[in-house]
Amino acid sequence: MNAGYEKSSFPVRDVRMRGFAERAAVEEIWHWLDAQTSPLETEPTPLHDAAGRTLSDDIVSRCDVPSFPRAMMDGFAVRAADTWGASAYDPLKLKVCGESWPGRPFTGTMAAGQAVKIMTGAPLPEGADAVAPVEIVEFDGAAVRISGALPTGKHVGAKGEDVQTGRRVLRQGRRLRPQDLGLLASLGMENIPLVRRPRVRIVVTGNEVAPAHAKLRPFQIRDANGPMLRALVARDGGLLLGDGVTPDDPQAIAAALQSDADIVIVSGGSSVGEEDHAPSVLAQLGEIAFHGVAMRPSSPTGMGKIGQRLVFLLPGNPVSCLFAYDFFAGRAVRRQSGGSNQWPYRSVRLPLGRKLVSQVGRVDCVRVRVAEGLVEPMAIGGASVLTSTTRADGFVITSEDSEGLAPGSQVHVFLYDI
Repeated sequence: MNAGYEKSSFPVRDVRMRGFAERAAVEEIWHWLDAQTSPLETEPTPLHDAAGRTLSDDIVSRCDVPSFPRAMMDGFAVRAADTWGASAYDPLKLKVCGESWPGRPFTGTMAAGQAVKIMTGAPLPEGADAVAPVEIVEFDGAAVRISGALPTGKHVGAKGEDVQTGRRVLRQGRRLRPQDLGLLASLGMENIPLVRRPRVRIVVTGNEVAPAHAKLRPFQIRDANGPMLRALVARDGGLLLGDGVTPDDPQAIAAALQSDADIVIVSGGSSVGEEDHAPSVLAQLGEIAFHGVAMRPSSPTGMGKIGQRLVFLLPGNPVSCLFAYDFFAGRAVRRQSGGSNQWPYRSVRLPLGRKLVSQVGRVDCVRVRVAEGLVEPMAIGGASVLTSTTRADGFVITSEDSEGLAPGSQVHVFLYDI
């Protein structure tokens, strides 16, 4: 190890080739994580980069939308009082004195007995208070005959009809949707006050791990966790700083952990093997808060801090890596980006089609299929079978005091669909 490392004050047991003496409860870890995480500072962001990001402040309009009364139909701008008594049997004739087009309004003032030809979206002329649609008029080029009475304001979009000055239109903490960007654009906003995205560094470890695109040498495996983690971080609002495969070497792992990231996620090297160096390196650079979790899969998960930087040690087996991210690292990414600590998956409540097996003393994450309204637990042997998650419709979480659930029991299924 580098002689410059500072020892952690947190007592850490070296579990390599010994195993875990105890494992922390999931709820205990969540409580610790939520105490360590909160939305980051405000980052003014151009409108075109704001989709999916979280507002750090309320948005209060400084203008009316629209800023002028406008026609909502193609037809003729009129005074409503001039149409009273008009019918198909007794149409009223008005003199046409001009035209109003979107961006090219009628510039005069319309007098009683007059009408202005107008297109949808065009400014309503001064003096007009209604629009007679083309369906109830006859136009001969100089005059228009209106065959229906109109109330004041008919087919007119009022000034401020959509948004009024001083109105709060979006609340702090909102994750912006495409239609929200349209609204912000209509308010003339160029830079949006957003929660800064947490900078996330992914460190995939393993002497046997090769990049996904590489030609494999004997006894190598391709990196499945890196691409999966990149997608998960992006989903949860993180900003990826960089990644790559790091060898099972304490010096290389230490260098990767000393990043300018807000969060570092290490994949692999977190368990009890001789070359599982990540926990001891983290303990020397900072502190380990937890190592070993009472859950299946993902029990070798660890986490801690280097200064204010959160570090997550995720198992190398892909399924364990996926669940450990969703349970812990993803929760931190979502919290720092201004999102919720809740699950990012849609859930449904459905009955079990057959027995679900679990063990008291740990949380079980059970991959399931959903067919004909019933939940079917999948029989899977290990945490390295990543195809089990691609074949699954979702997963069910059992509590640590559960001995299993009988057929017909109602369960919450977290669905993998997007």
